[in-house]
Amino acid sequence: RVHSVSLNAADYRSMKMGLIPGKKIFGADIAGRVEKVGRNITEFKPGDDVAGDLAGYGFGGLAEYVTAPEKFIIHKPGQVSFEEAAAVPMAAVTALQALRDKAAAQTGQKVLIIGSAGGVGTFAVQLAKHFGCEVTGVCSTKNVQQTISLGADHVIDYTRQRFLETGSRYDIILALNGNYPLSACRRILNPGGKCIMVGGSLPQIFKSILFGWLLSVGSRKMRFLSAKPDKGDLMYIMGLVEKGVIRPVIDRRYPLERTAEAMSYLMGGHSSGKVVIEI
Repeated sequence: RVHSVSLNAADYRSMKMGLIPGKKIFGADIAGRVEKVGRNITEFKPGDDVAGDLAGYGFGGLAEYVTAPEKFIIHKPGQVSFEEAAAVPMAAVTALQALRDKAAAQTGQKVLIIGSAGGVGTFAVQLAKHFGCEVTGVCSTKNVQQTISLGADHVIDYTRQRFLETGSRYDIILALNGNYPLSACRRILNPGGKCIMVGGSLPQIFKSILFGWLLSVGSRKMRFLSAKPDKGDLMYIMGLVEKGVIRPVIDRRYPLERTAEAMSYLMGGHSSGKVVIEI
């Protein structure tokens, strides 16, 4: 039984491209309570509170009930609410895989997070600080204080300052939002630095896939991340949430019957954190 679902760019981008998920229903990030289990299920039992990312199983979360393979589901900690748990999976695991796996973030490195106020960005700021990095967030005026509250050392308001022209250099750039010249991002990398493209506008995604390899000649590297659901990664992140090391940022909550309105809001690109549907 689904209690909460959070929306992701993966939902509205699929809609825009006319791609219907295998379950015919959108929504990947879920949190709820087990009602029944199959005969070969050993890790869960009816009554267990769980969370998971169903992107690898055809979505289907925006409903009162959904089936899910054991490998995509984890136990929800008791201290974490259903809506908080639903806000975690795809966005937080994406931030983790970008920083830890693609960028190999290390203590003392300077990290620039373009889009620090979005779903992935809010987790990326917190995880980068957890890894001991010096973090600079890029966001609009209304989200400056939020980014600071998440632990960012510096914040650039892109409505007032051109963050690609400040003269600062970074070891890691996470490009989460917008459509910026890849060559300009490369210029503000330190030698040996990495720019990780994670989502952004569709033109940005296509450019990073097509030309990223060309701009990676030399010590500065341009990489594109296509994050994958990973049970171990989700358990790691949820453990940090349980301990209070990181926290999901929920911008708005909607009932299921207003999902279209919620999707339109998220599609506008100005959400400050996650958008959650309460079933």
